[in-house]
Amino acid sequence: MSVIANTTVVSNFASVQRLDLLPLLWQKLYISTQVWSEIQAGLQQGYSFYSGIEQFIYPFSKTGHIHLIALHAEEEFRLFGQLSETLHSGEASSIAIAKHRQWTFLSDDKAARTQSKQLKVSVSGTVGLLIPLVKHNKLNVTEADDLLQKMIQLFADFILE
Repeated sequence: MSVIANTTVVSNFASVQRLDLLPLLWQKLYISTQVWSEIQAGLQQGYSFYSGIEQFIYPFSKTGHIHLIALHAEEEFRLFGQLSETLHSGEASSIAIAKHRQWTFLSDDKAARTQSKQLKVSVSGTVGLLIPLVKHNKLNVTEADDLLQKMIQLFADFILE
């Protein structure tokens, strides 16, 4: 099964410098070109945890396990346009791709998750990724909890700035 991630999930793992965990769940994880644009905007706004992210992204790195993908079918563009009225472009593009390719969508954004469920798109998020990492002994419970607490703290610090 193929999986496409929104900026929120990539940001969470990047913020704790653990993007290396994602290929333990899938050989390839996809992000849309719109998500890539959001990441680049984040870098310009000073989100330093994105520094060096290119090493994880194919085609910037030949060994990158996060693959850049673009909208390409007419139906994807149409749904993207509809979803863009209420969601950010990264969320809208990821859901459109997931819907039409029957992929799983990864996001922690409530509105995006709600929209995905309405469209019958399989959806998961950061916690949904930490659980199988623990189940498959890639992390222990304490490590997973520590990562989650760090992600939450970084998000809280961001909100309070």
